[in-house]
Amino acid sequence: MTVEELVEVPPGFPSSRVKLKAEEAAMTKSVLNTFGIGLPCQDRVLTSMKGSDAIAFRTSREIEGPFCDYVGQHFGKPVMLTGPCLYKTKATELDEQWANWLANSEPGSVVFCAFGSQIILHKDDFQELVLGFESSGQPFLVALTPPDGCKPIEEALPEGFQERVQGRRLVHGGWVPKDLLLSHPSLGCSVNHCGYGTMWESLLSDCQIVLIPHLEEQVLNTRLVVEELKVAVEKERGENRRICREKLSKAIKLVMDKENEMANLLKTNHAKLKKVVSNPDLKEEYINNFIQGLQNLIK
Repeated sequence: MTVEELVEVPPGFPSSRVKLKAEEAAMTKSVLNTFGIGLPCQDRVLTSMKGSDAIAFRTSREIEGPFCDYVGQHFGKPVMLTGPCLYKTKATELDEQWANWLANSEPGSVVFCAFGSQIILHKDDFQELVLGFESSGQPFLVALTPPDGCKPIEEALPEGFQERVQGRRLVHGGWVPKDLLLSHPSLGCSVNHCGYGTMWESLLSDCQIVLIPHLEEQVLNTRLVVEELKVAVEKERGENRRICREKLSKAIKLVMDKENEMANLLKTNHAKLKKVVSNPDLKEEYINNFIQGLQNLIK
């Protein structure tokens, strides 16, 4: 497929803004590459969807209704939705190390960053990222997989960084309980990659949202959240799509500025959306309808 074909919105698609840009087209190579018995991932997905009795998605109509309708009409299949169905950690309270640190921060002041275990940044990008957080002036907690060849994660930090940010800023190279952190009153902003589960975690939090997508599906998730739902900002990339400290700092400062009109609009839109999708009755309705839909398929 050509770049033009990859970035073109297909006929009938419900949005002209949820799409890849030309410079992002190279991300799709993994989908088009053949593997196993010689079928590209794209063909495997399309063949499965065409041969299925129904298509199921872990989403809700309130977030992706028109897009689900498009898929159902395109393949001529019923589409069943489960709602968000988010994983929750078994712990009900934060470990002492996180609780004590957050207790010393003002409400809504901390910026939290996590990209999941799948994303491993190059050392240069990692350093630009943490320097962008430092430049923002906000207290922050960064929890990322260490760059290749840098374990522990402190080996990847810029020279003098730890001495400059000591106390109110943390960089952690292991797992953290995201759901508990995002619900803490000290958290004010979530910087993430917009993987699907993380997208939902952010939408169901009270945090402002800054997005740095890395993979093609994360880019499309980002365009949905930024352009259609209008509850987040996408951090601009530097040359060759590299992370740029100045642009990251600018995005964080924007959403954390309580006097900024755009920041307040994002917060208002987010609060309205969260109120709808976090309704326990709505979640239960989705699960019940999904189970009923499965039962109807085998009648």
